[in-house]
Amino acid sequence: MKDGEAATGQAASRPKRADARRNEKTLLDAAAAVFVRSGVEAPVRDIAAEAGVGTATIYRHFPTRADLIIGVYRHQVEACAEAGPALLAGGPTPYAALANWIDLFVDFLVTKHGLAAVLQSDNAGFETLHAYFLDRLVPVCTDLLTAATASGEIDTDVRALALMRGVGNLCIGAETPDPRYDARQLVRILIAGLRVAG
Repeated sequence: MKDGEAATGQAASRPKRADARRNEKTLLDAAAAVFVRSGVEAPVRDIAAEAGVGTATIYRHFPTRADLIIGVYRHQVEACAEAGPALLAGGPTPYAALANWIDLFVDFLVTKHGLAAVLQSDNAGFETLHAYFLDRLVPVCTDLLTAATASGEIDTDVRALALMRGVGNLCIGAETPDPRYDARQLVRILIAGLRVAG
């Protein structure tokens, strides 16, 4: 029995195989897409349909809704963090990279809509996620702002965290019942306001 337990413990501590990581990424991408459309309370069957799997597969990877939401949150943070340097390296200008990254950041903010309510019973867990969010994304936004400033495309002393909070506040307005409220359009106006005229 103890040998079996040791073997199980060793298996659990091993890194996931590449195909298992791909499968999990597919599930998380599907869940994120459904969350954007329907919010974090969307039925698991909708996520399973989006991913092309059965609901049992979702529950095998993410036994509770909180597990799934945390998984999506972390997955989206990582995707957003990795996109910054890629956009900077492959974009036409640093300002374009910043604007494109902010678009992705808006997608992330929409995806995490409702996260606080779902995790309300676990404030420590939410604080951990928020710290993770700041640790991963503030440096990326800082690098994009620095590059756009160095290129002469923007002339501002706005800090990354202040810009991200501004974008976040505009996205909160999207929760109003007014269908005319367009958070993405307002965020674009905000980002355009950073640009040097001329």
